[in-house]
Amino acid sequence: MSETAKFLQDTLGYRPKDSSLFERALTHSSVGKDSYERLEFLGDRVLGLVIARWLCERFPNEPEGKLSRRYNDLVARQTCGEIGRGLGLPAVIHVGKQAREDGANWSENVVGDVVEALLGAMLLDAGLEQAESFIRRAWEPFVESQGKAPKHPKSALQELAAARNLKSPEYELERKSGAHHAPRFTVRVSVPGLGDATAEGSSKQEAETTAAAELLKKVQ
Repeated sequence: MSETAKFLQDTLGYRPKDSSLFERALTHSSVGKDSYERLEFLGDRVLGLVIARWLCERFPNEPEGKLSRRYNDLVARQTCGEIGRGLGLPAVIHVGKQAREDGANWSENVVGDVVEALLGAMLLDAGLEQAESFIRRAWEPFVESQGKAPKHPKSALQELAAARNLKSPEYELERKSGAHHAPRFTVRVSVPGLGDATAEGSSKQEAETTAAAELLKKVQ
């Protein structure tokens, strides 16, 4: 049994028919052309479909706006990354020597992408039912812990500024660092009369979201 097949069986409880699909799902582009990117493209759509249908079942009386907030939180890169780290994916992702030295296998973007690539591989290997079964197991704690539909930090900060008759939040990219495959963005958000906060993330959007959340913590 290959190392990948053993990982899938021991960690995911899944025995693949075609192990090569999952080898590809665990392979970063720093290794070569045969990487996870196409499978990640497919898995992203699988995750979106399953989560959307699940939320409609789980919250039958909620309007579209609240469902969208729940959905965006559940398919976010941070959520996928947290699930992937919980599964131990950083230890089994195949990356090039320099990428590993740069910590690419721990990058939220890379780990999140691999989670979605594994979903794409499951779809091709065994069909939607298998992929959905895994998603419902892995995402259940996140769905059940949401309580009220979460409000995106940037939206919440915008609403708070408007409620206090202040200018809209301004986001400034202060720095971009790190390797091409594992960039780090530092963003500062400020609201005159309210304050400012700085945060870092693996994408500009992630850094802005975290900065908004940090500023909300300061003022609420």
